[in-house]
Amino acid sequence: MPYLRREGDVFVLDLGEEGQSDTENRFSPEFLAAMGECLDEVEASKGDAALVTTGTGKFYSNGLDLNWLGANADQGASYVGTIQALFSRILTFPMVTVAALQGHTFAGGAMLAVAHDSKVMRADRGFLCFPEVDIHIPFTVGMAALLQGRLSKATAHTSMTTGHRYGGSEAQAAGIVDETADESEVLERALARARALVGKRGDTLAAIKQVMYAPAVAALADVSALTFGGNA
Repeated sequence: MPYLRREGDVFVLDLGEEGQSDTENRFSPEFLAAMGECLDEVEASKGDAALVTTGTGKFYSNGLDLNWLGANADQGASYVGTIQALFSRILTFPMVTVAALQGHTFAGGAMLAVAHDSKVMRADRGFLCFPEVDIHIPFTVGMAALLQGRLSKATAHTSMTTGHRYGGSEAQAAGIVDETADESEVLERALARARALVGKRGDTLAAIKQVMYAPAVAALADVSALTFGGNA
């Protein structure tokens, strides 16, 4: 489950299991609950701060837990609604957020990454991908709004309609990530970005993000039409 540690003024939220290095960090209900508790703890802290999220091993996150969802389709709408609330929370978080993408970042995991203020991706290995078109699961209105709000029109169209797998350098060229680094330096580069902006924390930053991304925030909050088949 996700767990927190602190590096000075920067909180580091690892999406994986503590002590394990090969989890896919999928969004099980237990994962989402633990993620929410970690974010609550970060928001309850005092003083200058920023947030970095990362993983361990081959995956940053592989997105929705489709095995759980397939076995619990009657809970699909509430499950997807919880995930959309997480995306919106990260998108408008009251401090700077940086995703350190040390491994594969797919589907819902890639949407979570895109919701961060900035992203640092491993240069030599690993892909970022929105494979919904290939696995025949359409984007929800909220998820599409998130991607269209955070990516250029051309990149959103290509990534969403082709399922293209972006390596680090290509993802940077497309504007999906802000920087690439060797595996050993991904987290340090993300921490450096976060440390430079710890003083921006506060309600003003959150309000600016709310206004900037108002259409995506509204779409993510609208769960009235959600059914399973929303996204991976």
